[in-house]
Amino acid sequence: MTAVALSARGERAPNTADIDPAVMQRLAEGPPEGPVPSLRCQGTTAPDLPEQELTPTGLTPRTQQLRDEMTAVFGDQPLGGFAPGGVSQGHGAESTHYSGRGVDVFFRPITEENRRDGWVLAQWLIAHADDLDIQYVIFDDKIWSAHNSRGHWQTYDVPAPANDILRHRDHVHVDVLRGEPQ
Repeated sequence: MTAVALSARGERAPNTADIDPAVMQRLAEGPPEGPVPSLRCQGTTAPDLPEQELTPTGLTPRTQQLRDEMTAVFGDQPLGGFAPGGVSQGHGAESTHYSGRGVDVFFRPITEENRRDGWVLAQWLIAHADDLDIQYVIFDDKIWSAHNSRGHWQTYDVPAPANDILRHRDHVHVDVLRGEPQ
């Protein structure tokens, strides 16, 4: 997924000579039926992970690392769901945005090209879930969870009112594990 993302930006990508070209093409173009999740990966919930405090950026250090890694591969992207000092409204009651563990990456307007780009990011995120301590990825009515031992994408249970924003059709939501108090 890193090679696909870097190639799409015209950047130098890692050597993929040992990967079947058909696999690389499917990852780059998506499945023939249109932009949908095509990767599944198992994640872990890292039981010994320490809890982190919100920093002045509005993100925890773990979330900032995630942001930095995304930027290194995908370049600057329109982001939201956090603000310096943190956010205290605009999300559901249990949202990880309030604790600085959630980031939204926008793909607006909703077009087939933006959906495909969103799926490239979403699949890159789950491919790196263990390295980046990712807990959830939500996009386009689907959710992936590190808590699902089978690593499958599931249908996202959209809260009412089920609009494009709450369905995550115009943005990829990603959040990191909270960790445990030490």
